[in-house]
Amino acid sequence: MDTSTLGVPYYPTNDFGPLMKGLVIGGLGIFHVFLAQFAIGGGALMTYFEWLSGKGKLPSARRFTDGYFKVLVLVSFVVGALTGVGMWFTSIQTSPRTIGLMVDTFHWVWATEWTFFALEVIAGYCFYRYGKDLDSRSRLFLLGLYTTASWFSLFWINGILSWQLTPGAWLEGGDLWAGFFNPTFWPSLFFRTVAAMAIAALVAALVLSVSPTLEQDEKKELLHRAAHLLAPMALMPLLGAWYLFAMPKDSRSWVLGGSPAMSMFFGVGAGASLLVGLYAIVGLLWRRLNVNGATASLLVALGFAASAGGEFVREGARKPFTVRETLYSNAMTPAEIVTLREEGSVTRDPYPLRDDQVFPNDQVRLGAKVYRFQCSVCHTMGGVNGIVHLAGTWTGEQTRLNVAKLQHTKPFMPPFAGTPEELEALVRYIEWEAAERPSPFEVTNDAATLAQIKRWLDEAGTAPGYTTRPASVKK
Repeated sequence: MDTSTLGVPYYPTNDFGPLMKGLVIGGLGIFHVFLAQFAIGGGALMTYFEWLSGKGKLPSARRFTDGYFKVLVLVSFVVGALTGVGMWFTSIQTSPRTIGLMVDTFHWVWATEWTFFALEVIAGYCFYRYGKDLDSRSRLFLLGLYTTASWFSLFWINGILSWQLTPGAWLEGGDLWAGFFNPTFWPSLFFRTVAAMAIAALVAALVLSVSPTLEQDEKKELLHRAAHLLAPMALMPLLGAWYLFAMPKDSRSWVLGGSPAMSMFFGVGAGASLLVGLYAIVGLLWRRLNVNGATASLLVALGFAASAGGEFVREGARKPFTVRETLYSNAMTPAEIVTLREEGSVTRDPYPLRDDQVFPNDQVRLGAKVYRFQCSVCHTMGGVNGIVHLAGTWTGEQTRLNVAKLQHTKPFMPPFAGTPEELEALVRYIEWEAAERPSPFEVTNDAATLAQIKRWLDEAGTAPGYTTRPASVKK
């Protein structure tokens, strides 16, 4: 459908049932990031081991790189590539306008990233297919090529992802490189590089613990060498602090206590990293502790928890935007909020509701369309992050006030973008769902109530909550 004449673009939306759309993307994204970072770190570890083997310092290293670990690295970058495509496909289903802006802004950067990814695939396949028949120098070249290409793939995609949180000077003139080398580019890149090396070392410990072809002394020596890739974890506190202080102040405040969920996941990530780091120092580098299969599995699980916590914080800290100061999380621009306050957010929405006949009246039907357009990207009605769970116990007046001043009720929420009639319809839709969909259901159209909603909307304004406070709530 051609929506170019409709002003604000409308896209057909997908419903994932009780699963929050962001949770679908987030779950797939965390799995993808863990695999992709292991593929990078795994390449670095195999390159290091091949160098040790070629120098005669660790003869058993070649058997290790030609064994299970090589297969794991290969599988990780293949599965990582597939989940990466799946993640972008899912993102397009839930926030097509955000993905469109990213492609429109960085299409050549993205194309460059894909050339390095293609080089990574070619080098990895050649090593997997012909590695055993090559001399040490050729093997080292292929592994070095694979590792370099995979790291540069991270380099390019890191610029695009960090731009979403801190677009920097791109906001002033749209300069591509100002957006790419944004304030969180370098701390994010270095942190991810250290994380990739740590993940590879932890997986190596797990593979070594179950390897049937290596002697115990060989395992210990290989484990000690693999642990060298954990040493850069000592820099993580500094890199994490650098990243935090490069964030906008409001985003940092949500991570450090302003949002219980973000603070919890920040704690999970930091705590898991600390435990892995302590075990690495005491057990692997100083050789004071043994690592059996159970311990190695636990360390890998902690590494996954640290990755998951970090990715959740990175995604959550962008709120209320998907691209800071440019697109809100529900894919509206700040300027469009002003227009939609007057015209209505779904007045021009061309897409019908699914199962339109189940709604008891036009007001609830309107509320369902407002929910779909403004809320459904981050909420469900009765599932994960369900609006009924969040607001179902509020009185009608509480709901009207909190939604009208949404960006001040919770500063990581975007401002409400519709008319008083749309807000009242949304409130009635929530009440209808909370009451388990009764039929018939009363229509409310009290003029005094709509006038009060209009006053609350005017007091709230249309700016993000972290920039302004209405006079009525100033302390």
